[in-house]
Amino acid sequence: MKREISSAKRKKQIVSILLFIVLALGSFVFLFPFFWMISTSLKTDSEVWSYPIKWIPSKLIWKNYIEIFNILPFWRYFFNTFFITFCRITGQVISCSIVAYTFARLKFPGRNVLFILMLSTMMIPGVVTLIPSFVFFSKLNWVNTWLPLIVPMMFATPFNTFLLRQFYMALPKELDEAAKLDGCSIWGIFIRILLPLTKPAIAAIVVFEFMAGWNDFMGPLLYLVDDKLYTVSLALSFFQGKNHTDWQLLMAASTVASIPLLALFAIAQKYIIGGITMTGIKG
Repeated sequence: MKREISSAKRKKQIVSILLFIVLALGSFVFLFPFFWMISTSLKTDSEVWSYPIKWIPSKLIWKNYIEIFNILPFWRYFFNTFFITFCRITGQVISCSIVAYTFARLKFPGRNVLFILMLSTMMIPGVVTLIPSFVFFSKLNWVNTWLPLIVPMMFATPFNTFLLRQFYMALPKELDEAAKLDGCSIWGIFIRILLPLTKPAIAAIVVFEFMAGWNDFMGPLLYLVDDKLYTVSLALSFFQGKNHTDWQLLMAASTVASIPLLALFAIAQKYIIGGITMTGIKG
């Protein structure tokens, strides 16, 4: 009996070691581009093209990080991107929370049909609506403004609504009944009882929308003309020319641009995992 227990423990240890090795190799594969970006950002122009490849710079050129702020008004682009992303996140959290609560907790005719219809819009590629959206916003004279990047995100999107709806459905309905007995209205149940419990799912949406807004390139490229309104993603394209690209400056700017994403993910990692896990409890 003891031998069987010890052999089972050894098998578990071997499996754990193998899983650790596989995860370590996978982590190396995913982290290697990030390492290469930081390494290139600290090189001189000659070292970028040197052969054989220098994985680690012979001398760390921290001046590259200072130079990108001298060449471009990076702080302005950071503010523009933060403002657009903040409006995007605020609109999504408010609108998707309300719509998800309606689909999950309220009963009305055609609820399931409307929900399926909403989810079906996820199958429409964004490229299909690109030109009609541009024509529509141009007729509203919204081109060269932030409105085309902000206003559409004030309305609930299918994925975020689905994520929150699944979370709401995982919460016990006894909470609603107890709140009704205490004289709480539908809005009171939503704001006071259920909404505070959806922090993990909301945190996941905040991170997803921050990443989408921060990395958005096509939207600003289409609608923004004045360079004072540009975002960080557009600012990175300034370092790419037709005949020459300053790779060390481009990598330095990319490293700086990725810092907010890494910081947000590190802070909200626990809530992201909890939010995604809880959404699968009840369908």
